[in-house]
Amino acid sequence: MTVLLEQRFERSLDRLVREWGDDACRGAAIELWVFEDEEARRGAEAKLAGAGVRARIRSAYKPLVHAFLEEIDTADLARVAIRYPVHERADPNRFLSEAYPLPALLEGVEVVFEMGDADLTYDVLCEYRDGRVVDHAVFAPNRLRANHLGQEDLACTGWIKATSLPNDAPDRDEPFETDIEQVFAAAIGALMAHDWPQREPYAERIAIDVMLPGIERPLGYGDEVMSTREGLHEDLYFSALEWFHHRAGRPLDDRALRPGQIVPDIREGEGAVLLRVALEPFGPPQDHARSLQDLERADAAPGLLQIERELAALPGEAFESASREGRTVRGIYRRGTRAAVLVTAGQHANETSGPVGAFRAVRRLLANPDANVAFIPVENPDGYALHGRLCEGHPRHMHHAARYTALGNDLEYGPEAPVYEIGARRRALELSGARLHVNLHGYPAHEWTRPFTGYLPRGFERWALPKGFFLILRYHPSWADEARTFIEAVTRGLSAVPGLADFTRRQLELCTMLSDAPSHETINDVPCLMMAQDRHPTPLTLVTEFPDETIYGEAYRFAHTVQMATVIAAEEAFTTMMEARALPEQES
Repeated sequence: MTVLLEQRFERSLDRLVREWGDDACRGAAIELWVFEDEEARRGAEAKLAGAGVRARIRSAYKPLVHAFLEEIDTADLARVAIRYPVHERADPNRFLSEAYPLPALLEGVEVVFEMGDADLTYDVLCEYRDGRVVDHAVFAPNRLRANHLGQEDLACTGWIKATSLPNDAPDRDEPFETDIEQVFAAAIGALMAHDWPQREPYAERIAIDVMLPGIERPLGYGDEVMSTREGLHEDLYFSALEWFHHRAGRPLDDRALRPGQIVPDIREGEGAVLLRVALEPFGPPQDHARSLQDLERADAAPGLLQIERELAALPGEAFESASREGRTVRGIYRRGTRAAVLVTAGQHANETSGPVGAFRAVRRLLANPDANVAFIPVENPDGYALHGRLCEGHPRHMHHAARYTALGNDLEYGPEAPVYEIGARRRALELSGARLHVNLHGYPAHEWTRPFTGYLPRGFERWALPKGFFLILRYHPSWADEARTFIEAVTRGLSAVPGLADFTRRQLELCTMLSDAPSHETINDVPCLMMAQDRHPTPLTLVTEFPDETIYGEAYRFAHTVQMATVIAAEEAFTTMMEARALPEQES
């Protein structure tokens, strides 16, 4: 193991109480914005009050939502009009998106948004049923910060406003760097300063371990939670990945780069904030232990051991490939007379509903002796194991570090040699000759943010908010007619899933209020994105997208039920279409 950085940082609230609790500051009035939960902030206010300092300490993360949760009177509220900042150095939707999911939290209240100025302040007009009208100014502390790509981001920051200072000292109104910002800058700085090899992968595992306090606040709407620790994980992972792309001179959206496994592990801590950045070798594969579940009723992702056992119980010819860490990517192929279909899940291993939905569907398909199915339940077992380990600390976090393989690439863009994970998919297509690939995916079930590099996830802005279930159909240009016939039939089959249309409609409505409207075509109440391209080996590739990262219980069961229904509908639609296509040839 090589340690690149090991550092302690003073907790921001401790530092502020120490500095402002001094007798020399008695009589001062201060407003502070930090990345800590309400209980900790109120405790610091009480300590400062004991030292004769009037303090109000607010959240620097999602300040508008926090203002409604902590300060603005919402009882008997009838209407809220919000003018949100629009800054010339940020995405126009930057501060609009940060208001998410406020309209859903104000049930029965009319909420309207309009574009404002670049002054980093939300103007909030509250109208009450008794005729009262109250105006609020909600400050959103942000500053321009040089980033790892040689650019500038308008990013969340700590802030201090101080008046009534002793000895007629001038008022203060300025940003200050909080502990979590210091950790982010130090971790990325350590990666940028290291002398990396020229050849990929640059390391086996790049571990970024952090212990710090922060905000972890469920919002009581869907899966929504405000979490600064989750935001730090996302920002560290994607910033590190971006920097390696930048260093290699490759586009940021190049998914074939293989830097190694980047693992920010952000844990809750008290007192001093701890950071360690280290290069670690892979040890023997270790898989997170999970309880056995009935997959028909599973309320969380099953363990890899159960998945292997369940797969071994299915009929068919087994095939496999090896992962980067040495796990086995397993699949089966059962030959039949119907049109051949490849079903896969777990390409992005933090998208958890696909493997269970795929199992449930394939079991049903294989009950028909004519079914012709190749099946890989978890294409990325290294990522799946990492996701299980990270969920031990934070089961409600998205953990995008588990999305790609242990090489650091999207497995669909795997190397030719050694083949690693993508070898199983190639073998499945070789055995089956499938011309339809049903590839089950998911995406975040709650808001996805990167607070320290511009807030919206760079390159994934359209994925920042959940917008219900939808389908992506990629098809070879010569299959355009078949693609339309196929998607019409699949969506007709999905229209029978109870509650699916309403689920998607509700999420889409809220998403559209606070971001750009998705550009999907709606077919039989299912949003669909049709894409003519020939980079896939199969003429038709159907990708599901269910907001499943971080969900459990009944929400998880609904997700894998929708995934199951999609596979079944796709196999039936494809077989019917291919049989009809072959019929004229047989008659002639």
